[in-house]
Amino acid sequence: MRPSGARSLRVRVTVLATVLVAAAGLLLLWLAWTLVGDAVDAVPHLPPGTLVRVDGVDVDASTLAQHLRQHAVNRVLLFGSLAFCFVVAAAAILAWTFTSRVLRPLREITGTARRLSVESLGERIGEVRARDELAELARTFDDMLDRLQAAFDAQRHFVANASHELRTPLSVIRTELDVTLSDEHADEAEFRRMAGVVLDATDRAGRMVNSLLLLARTDGAGLVVREPVDLATVVARAWAAVRAEAEHRGLRVTLDTPAALTVGDPALLERIAGNLVENAVRHNVDGGWIEVATEAGAQWSTLRVRSSGGLLDPAAVPELFEPFRRAGVARTARSGAGLGLSIVRAAVQAHSGTIAAEPVVGGGLAITIRLPTPEHSGAAGL
Repeated sequence: MRPSGARSLRVRVTVLATVLVAAAGLLLLWLAWTLVGDAVDAVPHLPPGTLVRVDGVDVDASTLAQHLRQHAVNRVLLFGSLAFCFVVAAAAILAWTFTSRVLRPLREITGTARRLSVESLGERIGEVRARDELAELARTFDDMLDRLQAAFDAQRHFVANASHELRTPLSVIRTELDVTLSDEHADEAEFRRMAGVVLDATDRAGRMVNSLLLLARTDGAGLVVREPVDLATVVARAWAAVRAEAEHRGLRVTLDTPAALTVGDPALLERIAGNLVENAVRHNVDGGWIEVATEAGAQWSTLRVRSSGGLLDPAAVPELFEPFRRAGVARTARSGAGLGLSIVRAAVQAHSGTIAAEPVVGGGLAITIRLPTPEHSGAAGL
């Protein structure tokens, strides 16, 4: 079925073209009639009473001139009217035909849009014969569908992974409850053991939910709070939270954190530093090392976190910023939710900053973050 919108546009274009041609034809017909009348009037007049022989008959010259003038005007009106009707009809037919061809890509775009749904986002308009604005519209529409499909695929993947991650602690809780409650001889020690397992599973689920909420808050969202923040201060707070764990694992830590100001949300900036330092500690090897440095620049303040760890494939490093990916750790591991670097990337992008990661020779990961300084924050869009 032909889209009604394209048909109405085709009718409007045809009517407009026909009206314009008709107006131009009427103007030309009036000009021709006027010119013929002027040309006839310009013929020299014979003296009154002069006779002119026409086909053997003597006719008064004034009567003959009047007859010839009227005949010329009638001929102009007759043939002009016929030509006018022919031109208008031809214009209408040509406008209708060519408009149909010109609007064909628009009908294809409309038809594709009508057929699209969440399950059929893979359909595309493709190349069109025209090389005009409609072809550009078709390419833009296909590009938009590519982005939508990528967003829906990422959403499905994220929801599937989140469901899997949340199902694990819930399954642990359900299993522990079923086993313990079905044991008629379970004593206080068994119930305490079960309570400890359930508490650990609920803590893990709670951390997962909090991470998901933080990622939803930062991913693609703008900043609500904008104030000067010293990266050295947020690094100090992040290090204080994991210092005991780092000392317990025998990690050698080097902190080189002079003042480095930026502008943004203090809570998000603290989460950036916290996630990076936590990852450096928890994905490290016992007895390894960590280096944390800040640097102030004219336009950008830099936060760099390097740490030892397992060997990483350079090609797999960008995947670490995807949700539920962990460096060298199974996806169902209990050491984290796999959302730390995803949250860091989203928060950095919300601050108009940049983030880069590369593997360390011998094993480990180095992450460098650049955030605009207060002087450069306006140019960076904050």
